[in-house]
Amino acid sequence: MTGNTHVLVIGGGYAGVMAANRLTQRDDVTVTLINPRPDLVHRVRLHQLVGGSDDAVVAYEDVLAERVRLVVDTVTRIDAAERSVTLSAGGTLGYDYLIYAVGSGSAEPSVRGAAEFAYPIATLEAAQRLRAVLEATPETAPVTVVGAGPTGIETAAELAEQGRQVTLVCGGALGPYLHTRGRRSVAKRLAALGVTVVDGSDTKVTAVTGDAVRLADGRELPSEITVWTVGFGVPDLASRSGLSTDAVGRLLTDETLTSVDDARIVAAGDSAAPSGLPLRMSCLNATPLGARAADTVLSRLAGEQPENLHQSMYAQCISLGRSAGIYQFANRSDVAVRLYIDDGLGARIKELVCQGIPKHLAGEAHKPGSFRLHRMPGGVAKRKQMLRAHRPGTPAAADRAA
Repeated sequence: MTGNTHVLVIGGGYAGVMAANRLTQRDDVTVTLINPRPDLVHRVRLHQLVGGSDDAVVAYEDVLAERVRLVVDTVTRIDAAERSVTLSAGGTLGYDYLIYAVGSGSAEPSVRGAAEFAYPIATLEAAQRLRAVLEATPETAPVTVVGAGPTGIETAAELAEQGRQVTLVCGGALGPYLHTRGRRSVAKRLAALGVTVVDGSDTKVTAVTGDAVRLADGRELPSEITVWTVGFGVPDLASRSGLSTDAVGRLLTDETLTSVDDARIVAAGDSAAPSGLPLRMSCLNATPLGARAADTVLSRLAGEQPENLHQSMYAQCISLGRSAGIYQFANRSDVAVRLYIDDGLGARIKELVCQGIPKHLAGEAHKPGSFRLHRMPGGVAKRKQMLRAHRPGTPAAADRAA
């Protein structure tokens, strides 16, 4: 079906697919999704790919609406003035509206030797490379996982459960997002799996070699395979295209996810920085942000004022091998609280989350507009409070847009 409004979605991750599907609510809108791969990367399962229990991909035919045109390519530049994008394979595509959902990947490591000798796993290709290296390396070889956020913890647990000799180097606290009680639970599970946890302020990695990891306190840990899970970065497409970004490179938007530079460009997922106060990079936020970005475009097409952000469902879910996990609850400020669910029930919740993401995307593909954006009591007020604290002495963006 040919419509008279063309929306381009750059990025086919959770946020991009949700946005593309939701836009098909209108018959007069055509949607093109541009993604460098022919399949959806199921990112929350990349640690399972490394451990050999999942391939971490989902076919687009299972989650993408039939009316969405898929272009397998990479955007090299956005020309906001001309409302067009340049593709790496050559040529350009025009748009009436653009949804910027390029996601995130590994931050460039600044530690000496890390780029040469360590293995990141934030992308499908990186995880596949690491899996191949592990398969070619004896199980007795020492493995060091650097970084103790969810990705590091999950990878360490997955490999230890496979019989690997794993050391987890935290560079600070184990699971910094977790509440103290939840952190103790995770530490107990890792110990049961045989993972050696090296934490504390003096455990930052200062150098990586082909067979060792050096720490700030002078220790040198043997490491035949070093896995690097420290930090996330975002593609520099927005900044290369002359659009305003935050210090990390996320597209700066207002509270409706609209670019501060151009009302025809809307951001979603990890690459969005609403009011310079982005939500935590996570699947928990990516999918609803994709829906919210689509709703902003649809509201403008209907001649209505788009709604502001009101996301306030916060938690962190971490798998600890195939039979244990933790679901850490948090408050409206996204700060962990005492309440958590661990062990087998925690693992089942995590698996339900992993299974639920493609189900939500497929549901939106079959019935666009069906994905519900939850509003918790006090969520909007809390967001406004955070914005005022973020920009003292100035009106909050949420107030200006109201």
